[in-house]
Amino acid sequence: MAQQNYLWMDGKFVRSVDAKVHILTHSLQYGSGIFEGIRCYNTDNGPAIFRLKDHAKRFFNTAKIYRMPLKISISELEAACIGTINKNHLKSAYIRPFAFYKEPGIGFNVSGKTTSVAIAAIEFGPLFGEGQKGIKCMVSSWNRINSTILPAGAKASGNYINSILASQEANAAGYDEAILMSSSGTVAEGPGENIFIVQDNILITPPKSANILLGITRDSIIKIAENIGLQVVERDIRREELYTSDEAFFSGTAAELTPIISIDSRQIANGRQGPVTKMLRDRYAAIVRGEDKEFSNWLTFTKG
Repeated sequence: MAQQNYLWMDGKFVRSVDAKVHILTHSLQYGSGIFEGIRCYNTDNGPAIFRLKDHAKRFFNTAKIYRMPLKISISELEAACIGTINKNHLKSAYIRPFAFYKEPGIGFNVSGKTTSVAIAAIEFGPLFGEGQKGIKCMVSSWNRINSTILPAGAKASGNYINSILASQEANAAGYDEAILMSSSGTVAEGPGENIFIVQDNILITPPKSANILLGITRDSIIKIAENIGLQVVERDIRREELYTSDEAFFSGTAAELTPIISIDSRQIANGRQGPVTKMLRDRYAAIVRGEDKEFSNWLTFTKG
């Protein structure tokens, strides 16, 4: 991973080595930060950020849910993401906007505290490694948080402790990633990914009521699938349906489309990427790299 040279922070660029906070910063101590993950891809017309406006909107929705005042507008956030790519001369990158309570101190009260917004952009390849043809998953013993506990539809730092526990458990058991169940006993999602299965050429994914994060990549896959004539169903998925599915895959900004080739040591799609997964994966790759004009409105080019 290339060295990050500059971060955007509160309206100006600073060297990454100079971006420092106090050890008792509230969001570091209590997980009260909010964030987004956004991909920028290299295209024939220069770097292009994928669905920037949708990510920026979700960032502000998370801030609203957590009553976090942001001293920045959505358009300013979008411009700052573009500027960070250009400032660091990146062709492709993972962009991380992050808002946090800046002042140090002990205690839960955030009333009157100052919020700071920072944006980093780093070179970032496939989440599960180059040349990965598929991953092996396990159903975690940890359930996905639900909205009676924490707002599952928000991207807040503290929410992801749940994800870390599940990933740690899976990795310790020799798996690549975890699958979390909802509190009602149906499939929810991965630690940082939405999940899809394919059964009889029907694309199935858990609904909002399963306490999932409504992923922007998930939404993209649904729209792409419908565009090519696939039937898409959002419904509860039972655990045993994972084992008998024809195909399964994760979607997410970091994961993109990642085939799942086994779950709890049960082989999926004969241990390889299935045809529906490949079709969607290829179309998605063409779209994000500017090779498919039908969804060109999803790209924001950094070179005006």
